Amino acid sequence: MVTGYGHGHLQFLLVVKKSDAAMKFISWATSKEYSQLVADNKGWAKVPPGTRASLYENEQYMNAAPFAQITLDSINSADPKNPTVKPVPYVGIQFVAIPEFQGIGTAVGQQFSAALTGQMTVEQALNTSQRLVERTMRKARYPK
Repeated sequence: MVTGYGHGHLQFLLVVKKSDAAMKFISWATSKEYSQLVADNKGWAKVPPGTRASLYENEQYMNAAPFAQITLDSINSADPKNPTVKPVPYVGIQFVAIPEFQGIGTAVGQQFSAALTGQMTVEQALNTSQRLVERTMRKARYPK
């Protein structure tokens, strides 16, 4: 299974029925050719950020995407060994290597979507997301 979450990030799950097809898709979706296809059809600012280092060497992209420099700076300053303000018992940025991570991402994403479309307030989305995550973590018996 291939899922997107966040700002154009791709997650490739290890438990995949068609891993060859998934890898082929990921290779295409992060290729220079795909970037050019998006740029030609939608404009450089619509090219998914963070997928290729070479994208940030492209003047057209850097000029068209007002978020490009801050995205590049964020990528370059990210520290996978210290991913949060306070110390945590894991390493990594965004992806947490537990089986529940994808489900949590989906559930929280649904809450954010509801807030963005006015179905609930931001405060309600955050509170509901927190409860969903806490329930999932308790059910999975974390911390172990």
